Amino acid sequence: MKAVIYCRVSTEKESQTTSLTRQEEELIKLANKLSMEVVHIVKEQASGYELNRDGIFQMLEWFKNQEADTLLIQDETRLGRGNAKIALFHLILKEGIKIYTLTHDGEMELSDADAMVIQIVSIVEEYQRKLHNLKIKRGMIRAIENGYRPQKNLSNRGQAGGRDRKEVPIEEIVRLRANGLTFADIAATLRGFGYNVSKATVHRRFLEYAQTNENNESENL
Repeated sequence: MKAVIYCRVSTEKESQTTSLTRQEEELIKLANKLSMEVVHIVKEQASGYELNRDGIFQMLEWFKNQEADTLLIQDETRLGRGNAKIALFHLILKEGIKIYTLTHDGEMELSDADAMVIQIVSIVEEYQRKLHNLKIKRGMIRAIENGYRPQKNLSNRGQAGGRDRKEVPIEEIVRLRANGLTFADIAATLRGFGYNVSKATVHRRFLEYAQTNENNESENL
């Protein structure tokens, strides 16, 4: 496992600076005990109620880029306090990151109250996503009723021999992706309009489109 160590204190007092060093040392020992590779260490002096922390944003980026799959903290309050703590737990756990603490001497167990709140947040987020997708579908239906034909946007340039390429409206994929939909969401939306496509196909066509644009931009430089 590849781990990020996150240490935090709330003030810049000398005693707190010593606490940062102690947190780092103890978490390195925990990583060694659990046979983890420490790839990044973050040390911050900021309020746990504050989300706008450079180290937090950097840590989330590492997790998003799959540079690490584990977070090591002294205890849950080092990550954050109050609503900030819940929000950060939600974001980190959603990425599939495991959290280990010195307090638990291993993988962290959320309290029943925190687990319940995070579950509620996840449910609300899921329904927001569904409502967003339904709004897009309703808009597409209205557009088609008014004469819009998505099949006119098909992009099959450079079609290779062998089995036929699936018809996919690449412009719609790009537009839906820009609106924040996942490739799975986009595939589901297109299937609703009769395009028999998988998440993998949508992802592949999007990458082909991006690569083509990148090549065209390079040629124009």
